[in-house]
Amino acid sequence: MKLKRSTTALLGVLLVALACVAVSAAASKDDDKGAIVTDTAGLNDRSFNMLANKGRLRAQKELGMQTRAYISKTTSDYLPNMVAAAQQGNGIVVANGFLLAEAVNTAAGQFPDTRFAIVDFPWVALEDKPANALGLTFKSEESGYLVGYLAALMAQQKGGKQVVSAVGGMKIPSVDNWIAGFRAGAKKANPKISVLIGYSGLFPPSAAPKCKEIALKQIAQGSQAVFQVAGGCGLGALDAAKQKKVWGIGVDADQYYLGPHILTSGVKRVDTAVFTAMKLSQAGTLKTGGDLVFNLKNAGQDVGKISPKVPKAFIAKMNAIKKLIIAGKIKPPAKL
Repeated sequence: MKLKRSTTALLGVLLVALACVAVSAAASKDDDKGAIVTDTAGLNDRSFNMLANKGRLRAQKELGMQTRAYISKTTSDYLPNMVAAAQQGNGIVVANGFLLAEAVNTAAGQFPDTRFAIVDFPWVALEDKPANALGLTFKSEESGYLVGYLAALMAQQKGGKQVVSAVGGMKIPSVDNWIAGFRAGAKKANPKISVLIGYSGLFPPSAAPKCKEIALKQIAQGSQAVFQVAGGCGLGALDAAKQKKVWGIGVDADQYYLGPHILTSGVKRVDTAVFTAMKLSQAGTLKTGGDLVFNLKNAGQDVGKISPKVPKAFIAKMNAIKKLIIAGKIKPPAKL
């Protein structure tokens, strides 16, 4: 009986040991593997997550990386998805958006051999500043400045109330830098213009009616162009612009496809950022403990397709401003 107990105990120890080896093997880092973890808006948000997934698929196609997207249906999925991605041996795990900052901070501490990147959140703002993490940040105020400049020129040409507006999601740095640039650019083109600003407090497409409500109020106050900075929710703001026959301005992705009411879009190349991070990770040259910064100069920021109704002279003026920003002669504000 004693021998039987000893044998059973030994077998149990061996099974535990084998399980530990299996977990360790699963967690070993593979530089040819990469993953993204979405926020709750889904891959079909026609904005932020869609762009991150585009960058992931590009890495898969051009670099031959094995990649996967972990979809977060609720905020409680953030950390489990980050952990699962690390346990599957991904050399880099990219968290898409500031809402995942806490999960990145925690997961990076648990998996020190995995590289973690977070879109739109600076590394220095991570609570523990993990050495194996980095931020993928954007000078969105630069693109915001350009679309604001163009919007104000169009309002000036039309006459009437000189008002444009912005509908943001949450009042956070990665939203406010867009709006700060937008306001400054509009004032550069027309010092007398008023810029109305509102926030929905939400980003998912399911919140689009809230953004539409805010935009309709702004239009009622005379806004001739509505800049949406609220992700999927902001589609409602653009719908309000269409309904009231004023200009809508897209964000992140080029949203000109929504219709002829779109003046242009402030483009944030989240796809470029994700692809770049995965490429550097695969090559073993990705530097953590800081940020990769994307701007007009390195094409990480841009302006989308412009309506053919915009005079060529206005586009030329905007492009001249763009050159001055790239040269450092104009520095758009990042804070309101």
